[in-house]
Amino acid sequence: MSSSLFTPFLITLLVAGLTFSTRFLPFALFGGGKKVPAIVQALGELLPPAVMAILVVYCLRNVSIMMAPHGLPEFIAIGIVAILHIWKRNNLLSIGGGTVIYMVLVQMVF
Repeated sequence: MSSSLFTPFLITLLVAGLTFSTRFLPFALFGGGKKVPAIVQALGELLPPAVMAILVVYCLRNVSIMMAPHGLPEFIAIGIVAILHIWKRNNLLSIGGGTVIYMVLVQMVF
């Protein structure tokens, strides 16, 4: 095998191994009835909303409310995501529905 073909294989193995270890490590550390430390529980409650807030800010960073369409497609899609999530509590439905609405708005309305 030449090195140019071998490198992507090694990278794939490395990424697969690291992905597996990030999935396995919590069970190895806290499985079997061990008590989960308070800091880990606090992070488990705090991080998901914080990550979502960061993603919203990242997605809206280039939206200009001074130029047409004044951010309307983005804000309408955010509203749809919020409504769907409050209504059904289903992440896939909320994110998928918001994405579909946003794409329809951008491609056909604005």
